[in-house]
Amino acid sequence: MTSQLLNEILAPDYTNIVTEDDTPVDNFQSEKQQRLLVEPLYSSWKPVVPFIAAANVGLFYALKQDPIVPDAFLSLDVEVPQDWNLKQNRSYFAWELGKFPEVVIEVVSNRKGGELEGKKQDYARIGIAYYAVFDPLQQLQKANELNGSLLKVWALNAKQYVELPDPFWLEAVGLGLTLWEGKFEGRQELWLRWCDRQGQVILTGAERSAQAETQLEVERQRTATERQRAEAERQRADRLAEQLQAMGINPDEI
Repeated sequence: MTSQLLNEILAPDYTNIVTEDDTPVDNFQSEKQQRLLVEPLYSSWKPVVPFIAAANVGLFYALKQDPIVPDAFLSLDVEVPQDWNLKQNRSYFAWELGKFPEVVIEVVSNRKGGELEGKKQDYARIGIAYYAVFDPLQQLQKANELNGSLLKVWALNAKQYVELPDPFWLEAVGLGLTLWEGKFEGRQELWLRWCDRQGQVILTGAERSAQAETQLEVERQRTATERQRAEAERQRADRLAEQLQAMGINPDEI
């Protein structure tokens, strides 16, 4: 059997696979939170391998199975395929990319999503290394399903999820997850964000620009202060020279 014929037999038929169903996201909060979990990685994170970070994109984990659609995920050592005209390049087909994402994050918007039950079991079964559930609207917390916490993170161990302690450091990924109170796109809220080992959040592009502008302004002020000091020193030297000349002393001979 030729390799070409073998590839034709093994290649799945993508014709009837639904990769986009135009289902909207839950709400404004979820949409902003999803973006905050993706954009900073592309703006400010510099891992040694390529990666895909995405929100609300179908994760096709097995042939003839409906996809799971995480609110956000991160997959290392893979790249988004170039030709988006091909249907197999529009979603995360695990058999095309050769692996599953390392991290999946679900943002709770109601109590119907099954984040602590069906989805959690599915992610463990297919081998997602880290699973996080963020409950910003306190949908699960009110029912005490998260034991009073807004964020839970689990790591896969022997096909079972083991809860990680806070601070949440994902060793195999080289990133952490943290809750951050601040303003994002004009909204002052409690947000879920990626962070480094020291707990510093991974900056958005806007935050990086603002930080660079602040550093530039500090440098401008430092330069202006040095110029003022130099000018004050020059003026002091000129006054001293005038005083010496008035006393009949040539300051250049001192």
